[in-house]
Amino acid sequence: QVQLVESGGGLVQPGGSLRLSCVASGGFFYNYAMGWFRQAPGKEREFVAVISWSGSNTYYSNSVKGRFTISRDNDKNTVTLQMNSLTPEDTAVYYCAADLIRRPDGWFNDNNYWGQGTQVTVSS
Repeated sequence: QVQLVESGGGLVQPGGSLRLSCVASGGFFYNYAMGWFRQAPGKEREFVAVISWSGSNTYYSNSVKGRFTISRDNDKNTVTLQMNSLTPEDTAVYYCAADLIRRPDGWFNDNNYWGQGTQVTVSS
């Protein structure tokens, strides 16, 4: 059973930065495409970013492209999301996800490997 633990959320002013981390255990981390999703109040959970098992390929939602960077360290079973130029629209609970699958209509977490979520609030 894969376990994911996120950290790094908090309150930040618009234009600021945060760095989220996710540590995985209990599975084959180096085999998985890892990613981040987020869910704002009253909205559905949405895809944010994904990184391939090797780290050589990354994909981002249009809303975060150019501002967020996803990376991974397979030796430490860790995936990180660096978030810059944050806006109030980035306020959400951010979830780490493992073993993502790509389909024509997007990225999906069929095995439901989710972390517990970490709150990111962007406000002045």
